[in-house]
Amino acid sequence: MKETEMVEIMHFDQDGYLEDGKALRAVGDALEAMADTVADEGYDAVFLMGVGGTWDELMQLEYLMSKYSDKDFEVYLIHAAEWLVAGHKRMTEKSVVLTASESGTTPEILEAVKKLKAMGVRVFAMTKPEGPIGQAVGVDHCVAMASDHGSGGCEKGYYLADRFGLKLLERRGCFPDYRQFVDQCDGIWADLLNIRKAFEPKAEAIAKAYALAPYTMFIGSGALWGETILFSMCILEEMQWKRTRYITSADFFHGTLELVEPGVPVVLFKGVDEYRKLDDRVDAFLKSGRTGDADIVVIDVNEYATPSIDEKFRTIVSPWILSSLVTDRLARYYEIVTKHNLNYRRYYHQFDY
Repeated sequence: MKETEMVEIMHFDQDGYLEDGKALRAVGDALEAMADTVADEGYDAVFLMGVGGTWDELMQLEYLMSKYSDKDFEVYLIHAAEWLVAGHKRMTEKSVVLTASESGTTPEILEAVKKLKAMGVRVFAMTKPEGPIGQAVGVDHCVAMASDHGSGGCEKGYYLADRFGLKLLERRGCFPDYRQFVDQCDGIWADLLNIRKAFEPKAEAIAKAYALAPYTMFIGSGALWGETILFSMCILEEMQWKRTRYITSADFFHGTLELVEPGVPVVLFKGVDEYRKLDDRVDAFLKSGRTGDADIVVIDVNEYATPSIDEKFRTIVSPWILSSLVTDRLARYYEIVTKHNLNYRRYYHQFDY
């Protein structure tokens, strides 16, 4: 689809989105500088710490850092609430932690940051500098998200986290194409805008067909697994009060396949990495005819082009693509069909618990 083609995107500020993407370069540069400092000072392990949605978002970075690193590199994804009660035997004062909080007030993250600082562990955060977590981390170890026009999924956070993690790998000699990747990302925001335009009719059709289903399965793997959880849990469960089941392509054949039947939508997110082989197996089963009139939806990231990005970087940006498609566009159409405002909560942030 041509960039110049004017296609309306419901509840989406197209110009603002491109402005936000452009502004992210400077924020990413700041995170890159922090990663350089960590590399200069040395470290024994990297911990990616989140809770809820931020834990899901950091999952893709753990996957990428494990994929591209050398055998001596250690990266761990930790849940803040679990770390507070169980700790991690590999963490030392030489370790480094990357965390995030959109609100800047996430209680589990805040408590963990204070504890980590007391231990002498270096903590870096993507959050509001003026918020409690930003203040606890310190201005030199904190970046604010770029200006936000309210349009987009989680791809902005993915970009920022990747700037930190992949820079560390470049410094180890594991990701020599880092600079090329960063430069090409300047054009990714226009690509993601055009992807939305192409997907808009499909998002509307999927929502009209399945948004009112009492229960839906979501299947994903590899670089897309974190986004699969995030869309199922943070968007549909939290923001839409929909009952979901998220399952990996690898585990689908060990129980969940028996629940495939008419009236239960099954949505498969297909990636572009080595795990696609597992996605293909699920795809083949769902389309084999053995499931009768079961409701099947396949969203294949490979069908959505990113001309600005070389093929060798497609795995990295695949969660960005999926987030643009579902956490952004599909969620908006669910909201229309269910008539349930995405911002309305019964319990979350309504009182202390």
